[in-house]
Amino acid sequence: MGANHSREDLELSDSESESEYSSESRQREDDDEDNYYSDAKTTPSSIDSKQNPKTPSSLDDVEAKLKALKLKYNTPHAKANNPTGKNAVKLYQHVGFNTANSKWVVSDKVATYSFVKSGSGDESDDENEETEEKSFWALQIGSKIKAKVDENLQLKAFKDQRRVDFVANGVWAVKFFAEEEYNAFVDKYQSCLFENTYGYEANDENRVKVYGKDFIGWAKPEAADDSMWEDAGDSFKSPEKTPLRVNHDLREEFEEAAVNGGAIQSLALGALDNSFLISDSGIQVVRNYSHGLSGKGVYVNFDKERANTVAHSTPRKALLLRAETNMLLMSPVTDKKPHSKGLHQFDIETGKVVSEWKFEKDGTDISMRDITNDSKGAQMDPSGSTFLGLDDNRLCRWDMRDRHGMVQNLVNESTPVLNWTQGHQFSRGTNFQCFATTGDGSIVVGSLDGKIRLYSSSSMRMAKTAFPGLGSPITHVDVTYDGKWILGTTDTYLVLICTLFIDKNGSTKTGFAGRMGNKISAPRLLKLNPLDSHMAGANKFRNAQFSWVTENGKQERHLVATVGKFSVIWNFQQVKDSSHGCYQNQVGLKSCYCYKIVLRDDSIVESRFMHDKFAVTDSPEAPLVVATPLKVSSFSISSRRLQI
Repeated sequence: MGANHSREDLELSDSESESEYSSESRQREDDDEDNYYSDAKTTPSSIDSKQNPKTPSSLDDVEAKLKALKLKYNTPHAKANNPTGKNAVKLYQHVGFNTANSKWVVSDKVATYSFVKSGSGDESDDENEETEEKSFWALQIGSKIKAKVDENLQLKAFKDQRRVDFVANGVWAVKFFAEEEYNAFVDKYQSCLFENTYGYEANDENRVKVYGKDFIGWAKPEAADDSMWEDAGDSFKSPEKTPLRVNHDLREEFEEAAVNGGAIQSLALGALDNSFLISDSGIQVVRNYSHGLSGKGVYVNFDKERANTVAHSTPRKALLLRAETNMLLMSPVTDKKPHSKGLHQFDIETGKVVSEWKFEKDGTDISMRDITNDSKGAQMDPSGSTFLGLDDNRLCRWDMRDRHGMVQNLVNESTPVLNWTQGHQFSRGTNFQCFATTGDGSIVVGSLDGKIRLYSSSSMRMAKTAFPGLGSPITHVDVTYDGKWILGTTDTYLVLICTLFIDKNGSTKTGFAGRMGNKISAPRLLKLNPLDSHMAGANKFRNAQFSWVTENGKQERHLVATVGKFSVIWNFQQVKDSSHGCYQNQVGLKSCYCYKIVLRDDSIVESRFMHDKFAVTDSPEAPLVVATPLKVSSFSISSRRLQI
């Protein structure tokens, strides 16, 4: 099941005599176009002559003569001067989506758009006191479209076509009659988006207030210095492996069904022999191979009778440690919040829960919302006994070794307390949501306000660098092994940040090591095009991650994220390339729409690349593992051209 995404990229005709456009009109041999569904087999439909009623021959003759005389069918320049009225546009709607009948149809040959301040007209009388706070800018086009200006519109601009596409209870395209009209629309849209996002009028003073003077390149991407992206890309190109491109295919190698009736809740990938599928009733052990995961026939049920109420319920987080012989399982206290008061320590070799720990500081029980390893490769360390914890306003390191060097046994002792060995409890306002670590143990933390903070491996008290938010909460964050790139997940887009800067001595450093100053590169956004976004429905981006590297000198080659039934893959090297076609004729922050999609029949729990050691010589990447509630599939990348 699949569809060629390129249907949304077709050229829209200015001819008023046409009412339907086939997706076949776009050139499918474009070598730079990489975003297509991995299992796409449908062929764009051609225009059916039955769809357009046949015009009587006498009228055909008249219309042909009118075309020849250019009385009705003018050139674009002449058409722009027609008295069509202020803010006039041509409105198209996409129909058929991923079926053989996929096409654009003209919805309105001449419609009028406007940006209106909504709120007062939509509120009841008893709520009028709050209309000032609730008011927002909305885009209105004729009588068919009225939608709030925000990232949910998924607006994509095509400057060379004087066109914008967006999602608003369907997929729409707007064509402008002149370049200055297109530019005026885009400028107004950007201003309305800024005001709706931050609550300030869009001007230079307020942009500095939102982003800070050091991050003015984030507010004005056209003035940003992209040289650091180029320098970093050049220094870490890997000659021996080429990232996923159009002539590579994702081939499904293994499919492993969930056993014992337990739905898969999370995936714990191992870098050694095994990986683990965690369900609400137990753990399924699978074997790591160079072509993916395959079952060992081993399933360990949780011993619920021996686990008290401190931490036990459906595990939300599984963390491998001690050379992947132990696993920490953390479960939320309630279904509504991710916070946990403690965790279970599971011995994989014996198949038993050996201890149950609770979080405590200064004699007081506290909660954690997330845990992670001390560093990227820490789970392979056989002596590891510490890990990091994160709560809304806490960042700390926990130690499972008690003061006497023993771990209490769950059978004979009361619940042991983890030792708070390092960290900081912030007074208020940080609203931490997620975190990740680099190869040397530096920490990146994402927040509810969209800020991303960088902490060195030696101090958790003060961030070395704090990147401003772009208006959306960071729900997941990842970082490359070398700490030079950060990938943040929001509901509607991914944000990729370069942490490199040149200090006053001329040395290149990362933002984990020092204050970056005012020459900070603008981030890049990774988005779905409007058609794919609509196909994904109300689902949000989740858990975007780099491919998995734990060795100095090696570079991650891909990025993968989950949205509904889609597993979406970007070529990392391509995203970093400033000359990439996606970035030409764009407005605002550079956004990459070139990706490959793996489509599943069920909502995806998690998508991750296996460790780099499992990449075979003829493949550009280690296998991709995609888990749904009922099965886990492994895809290897082969060098054969996908037939579309």
